Amino acid sequence: MLHYFTSTEKKCWLITNGLTKYNVILTDIKSSDLIKIEHIFKNALFEQLMYDGITIEFDKLDSIIGTLDVLPTDNDRSTTGFQNHYLETLDWWKNEFGSLENMPINDLVNRLNSSPILIGKGRKMSDYTDAITEMKTILLE
Repeated sequence: MLHYFTSTEKKCWLITNGLTKYNVILTDIKSSDLIKIEHIFKNALFEQLMYDGITIEFDKLDSIIGTLDVLPTDNDRSTTGFQNHYLETLDWWKNEFGSLENMPINDLVNRLNSSPILIGKGRKMSDYTDAITEMKTILLE
């Protein structure tokens, strides 16, 4: 799921996988970038995966993703809720770091991806996980 937001007048995209709640942020996206958005997204995802300690070859990741299609929303309220929470957290960090250029994006996204989340209906401590663990499970099966 893609959510558009601005940071210090720069256009950014928060992209969240609905299944794993794994996040990637694309910063300073201009309309001229849209022609190469698939390349930009795959490189940003690969870089974030490496930063989060998920080792996968780029060619394998590329084959899993295939062609990137931006589709209309599926009204996934759960993912929308996660994204709204993450955007509030990013706003708090904006105050700490000032401008987008000063923000360590990969580190901040790693903080989001390693936050405890609950996927499913259970309420026991063992039902909690994080997006990095969930993404590892999906990619490395």
